[in-house]
Amino acid sequence: MHKAFLTTVFLSAALPAAAQETAPAAQAPAATPAANPAPALSQAQIAAFNKAVTDFTAGQQAQQKGDNATALGKYEAALPAIRDAVKTQPGKIENVNFLANALYAAAAANAALQKLDAVAPLYEESLPYWRQVVQAKPTDAQSRGVLTGILIQTANFKLSKQDKAGAAPLYAEAVPLARKAVAEQANAVNRNLLLAALIGASQTSEDAALKAEAATMSKAMIADGTVDAANKPSAQVLAQSAKAG
Repeated sequence: MHKAFLTTVFLSAALPAAAQETAPAAQAPAATPAANPAPALSQAQIAAFNKAVTDFTAGQQAQQKGDNATALGKYEAALPAIRDAVKTQPGKIENVNFLANALYAAAAANAALQKLDAVAPLYEESLPYWRQVVQAKPTDAQSRGVLTGILIQTANFKLSKQDKAGAAPLYAEAVPLARKAVAEQANAVNRNLLLAALIGASQTSEDAALKAEAATMSKAMIADGTVDAANKPSAQVLAQSAKAG
């Protein structure tokens, strides 16, 4: 069973420009159809959001220095206000992106502290926000890559708990995203992302073509030395099946 979590890549999140202003007017929503205007944040929400930006920035600085305990505390302090802002203005993509990054960073800090049970819920919470970001920014390869990795890691967690039905659609969603990444840039990172998605899909789907592709890719990447440590155990098993075939 493919249980390994992929290495979490630390992102330096771009903070929403409006959040760095203290004047309430700076939080005015972007232009929307008059029939369905986005609600404005209250002054209390704006103050809380601006504090969240400060906390998140401090969390990033601590995480970059390897102080994950301090980072996690700062992220946990920041998240309620960011969640609240997104709940009030769900269409404001810069804040959605900020929340997605904050959840991802909190998951990374938990993983570094070996609090692995806290990682999967944060990833699951972040998924709809990453999907929204990728839909809004289809050429943003980095965000697409993060979404792909989170889909795979969340599916891996479900599979490790014997939840094949919960894992299968996540792997299925990850495969085409990973294929797109490889089509754009066939480097080892993107190929391992695709391999991880295929390994998971081969364990949760009866699709013979997917299983064959996973086996063939495993054999090729073991041969050229590009398979990563997380994929290698499952890839070795699949490669043997490719040889037997």
